[in-house]
Amino acid sequence: MIDYKVLDKICNQLESTYADFGKLAATNLRHWLLDDVPFAFPEMIARHLDQNHLDLVFDAFWQTLPFGTGGRRGRVGYGPNRVNPTTVGMTVQGHCHYLKKTFSNKNELMVVVANDVRIFRDNAGIYGFLGDNHPLIGESSRTLGKLACEIYAANGITAYFAQPNHQDGLLSTPELSFLISRLKAVGGINLSASHNPPDDNGIKVYDDAGSQPVSPNDQKLVDTMNQVTNIQRVDFSKAVADGKIKDIPGELHQVYIDIYLRLYDNIYSPRPDIKIVYTPLCGCGGTTVGDVLKELKFPLIIPPDQERPDGGFSMIPFKAPNPEVPQATDPAKKFADDEGAGIVLCSDPDADRVGVDIKLEDGSWYHMDGNQIATILCYFLMLDAKGPKLQGLLIETLVTTRILRKIVEKAGNSWLIDDLLVGFKYIANVLKSLELNGKYNDISCSVHDLVLAVEESHGVLQVEDIRDKDATPACMYLAALYQRLYKDGKTLLDYYTDILGELGGYDCINRSIFMSGADGMLKKDKIMSSLRTIAPSSIGGYKVEYPIVDYWDHEKFGPFVSETDKTPRNVIQIFTSSFTVVVRPSGTEPKLKFYVLLTPEGVESQKQGMELLAEIRKKAQNIADRVYNELLQKIDPPQKSEYTLSDASLMLPDIIELDKKLKFEKQTIKHLKASLNSEDFGKLDNLLSWLRAESAEMTPGSDPTPALKKPIACLCQEWKEELGSNTMLLQLERWAIK
Repeated sequence: MIDYKVLDKICNQLESTYADFGKLAATNLRHWLLDDVPFAFPEMIARHLDQNHLDLVFDAFWQTLPFGTGGRRGRVGYGPNRVNPTTVGMTVQGHCHYLKKTFSNKNELMVVVANDVRIFRDNAGIYGFLGDNHPLIGESSRTLGKLACEIYAANGITAYFAQPNHQDGLLSTPELSFLISRLKAVGGINLSASHNPPDDNGIKVYDDAGSQPVSPNDQKLVDTMNQVTNIQRVDFSKAVADGKIKDIPGELHQVYIDIYLRLYDNIYSPRPDIKIVYTPLCGCGGTTVGDVLKELKFPLIIPPDQERPDGGFSMIPFKAPNPEVPQATDPAKKFADDEGAGIVLCSDPDADRVGVDIKLEDGSWYHMDGNQIATILCYFLMLDAKGPKLQGLLIETLVTTRILRKIVEKAGNSWLIDDLLVGFKYIANVLKSLELNGKYNDISCSVHDLVLAVEESHGVLQVEDIRDKDATPACMYLAALYQRLYKDGKTLLDYYTDILGELGGYDCINRSIFMSGADGMLKKDKIMSSLRTIAPSSIGGYKVEYPIVDYWDHEKFGPFVSETDKTPRNVIQIFTSSFTVVVRPSGTEPKLKFYVLLTPEGVESQKQGMELLAEIRKKAQNIADRVYNELLQKIDPPQKSEYTLSDASLMLPDIIELDKKLKFEKQTIKHLKASLNSEDFGKLDNLLSWLRAESAEMTPGSDPTPALKKPIACLCQEWKEELGSNTMLLQLERWAIK
């Protein structure tokens, strides 16, 4: 039962505490509690009506979960600003209306519905006040996918769904894209939050080309979704019996595999004695990357504890199944050590991003970032004397390493498109334009000329029929190149540093400032507004040489073609003589992202190999650290700002929210230092137990201490002069550098 007096009180508090946003939250709260909102669970929402949960209520109700880069993504929970059966159901129903209007001339409409592995368990304990068994516990990508199929079927649209009669069916993002075009479907969706933590989920929408729509087409979709007031739904079993929900034809999976077998073209014969470790990070990748590498006869080993899908990512540090996070593959690297393998390949849960770690001669592991992977693949395909020596089209976004231009120029008879907005949908849009018109802007070529498309966030595309990134081709070629180099006593890192020695000291550092909720959105807006209002005269300690480039500038880039055009164009470029800084809010996550794209200065470095890499990486990281704090200073006036992080705090992984980093900076560091001078803890184990509890909020549901080792090693170095041969300090340092 709803206590209307309590509801009125909470609504009044929302309005008085959060002003206009609070009024929106109050309106939405009343709507979800009092009106007939499908799947809203009003009895659960009523239990939110407590002063202690006011911030949660505000954040869950102040807006409808935005339609970002290609769909809706966010935390699972109750309310319109959360992923739940209501927000997913309304999205799917809107998609049905859009498809029926757009393809009104078609007699039969078909879609493909994909889902990854994630299951909501409330790792962060947000809903502890609801107990251990409230309705959303156990909500999964699979259950949301089944709901979507029921809605499509009720609207007369046939839904293809992996193994509809089984609970464990999965379909990766790249195979979804492939199947849409192969089945001649009018679109599709994927229930996935990609590489996000397991408390998140989302729905990505795909068009009839197997890509995510760009503006203004996505605006038409959003407008249709916003008009939905009710949901049509039919029983899943009945829809299967009536043929409105169909299994995906099994032979098409082999067609997908055969595409990559032909692409590989037996460039090198796989060596059975040089092991390859691959981890799908508990996701779908075993059916794509895994199946292709096995058919190519690579000696593939998958860690047993990560081979099977696990929607809670229990074996992944920080529960962050992201190839961009170096620690994500720590268990797989230990497994590789035991197996005598020198490479770990990985993909994220929906198998569209690729990661690679290389074992070095001293036994340590080196984690490669997305730009390094892109550089290696591009060089191998186009310039390597023992490679395929391809010529043709290379596509990258405006935040991807600039060394690729040098590779294309040296290859000759090739084209480069490198000015794209961030998001693989813009790469897919180039392929659509080439397919339809034989040109993109001033470049005329065929879609079949594609050699490679890459982005800095570990995305790779090589097949023009698949219109989203796919970890498979990258893993395929990296495995082959690793085996070839292994015979010569070299590593992929040696290969990369040789490229730098030949083409110059290029580098790229990507950082994210994680700020969630409405307050985080306001902070991001303040930073971007400040950059636009007062153009910086310096950045990262260097003089700004040219006027900033603002993609919101209508004179340079034209007016917005739709509201959905604003977010991807919310990009600012700042130029110095030796690097470019690009700043943009993420379209899929609550982050402000920035990129330091380093190019060789007028005089080339005389260093080579690892010395060259160390030199340029140190320079890029120092610039990025300074830029991080300079951007934080724009949240408040400099004389009042409390947003500054020390060198140690800047070493915390960017998956950690800004407010948690600030707590570490202002509270944890102070207490830790004081503890080293006292006998409060006695033993190192006691100190680490305190540190683990103190920092638990940084990585909900997962041990935070791996994230603290680099910062604490830095602090120990700083404190040595002051604390001398403090026994606890020395023990702590040994723990941190181990």
